[in-house]
Amino acid sequence: MSSPASINVTQLARLVGTSSAPVIVDVRKPDDFNADPRILPAAKKRDAPNVAAWTNELRGKQAVVVCQRGGSRSEGAAAWLRAEGVEAEILEGGFEAWRAANQLLVDTIHLPERDAAGRTVWVTRARPKVDRIACPWLIKRFIDPDAMFLFVRQSEVREVAQRYNGAAFDIDDTFWSHRGEFCTFDTMLEEFKLKSPALDDLALIVRGADTAKLDLAPQAAGLLAASLGLSRMFRDDLEQLEASMLLYDAFYRWRRDAAEETHNWPGPMKA
Repeated sequence: MSSPASINVTQLARLVGTSSAPVIVDVRKPDDFNADPRILPAAKKRDAPNVAAWTNELRGKQAVVVCQRGGSRSEGAAAWLRAEGVEAEILEGGFEAWRAANQLLVDTIHLPERDAAGRTVWVTRARPKVDRIACPWLIKRFIDPDAMFLFVRQSEVREVAQRYNGAAFDIDDTFWSHRGEFCTFDTMLEEFKLKSPALDDLALIVRGADTAKLDLAPQAAGLLAASLGLSRMFRDDLEQLEASMLLYDAFYRWRRDAAEETHNWPGPMKA
């Protein structure tokens, strides 16, 4: 029987990628992590015995602690967090149960080096429209919720990225960029090994809006129109990114949960 302070794979999978997702904390032993260094989407890697050192960063948040099999390692860390006032649960069955259910796992081999605060840093051109908003959304929801995004002049992107040990993205001749007919959002899905029907279809919509191929998906024109409108509403790129997160949240949840739902007017007449 499950513990009252636990969550199962299906329940957690419904939250992953959404704005209400809990903080996932990976406390697997080094040997277990090295055997499979993939992580659950947006998970933070932390050392269970040193839980006291990282408790403060979780205050006021919900957390799910994950070890290899959902045993004493995660139980102990979650109990400590709860004693400190953090709302913490463990993942039933741990990493092995998540992997056995074929849920999303992030390949971290190409993840940029983290800064002193534990954040990845990403640098791109100023005045984003589609791809340079879609990629930060993907990173924040599935890779690193605390990621830093720096929008600078195109001529300065590489130098700024090098200075802060960050990753330049969506500019020519960089790893994180367009590849053939595919845009940077596609590249990130491929390199992070993120594959699901909802993300695949969202990638098609983003590609259509970003590359002026609006016939790729019926929703591409709408995404382009909303993106251009948002770019005119905000002079500050970070404010535009913050406002645009809801747009991509909506497209993702529509495709994941409501793609078959229809709406018409007028509705059924009352008897």
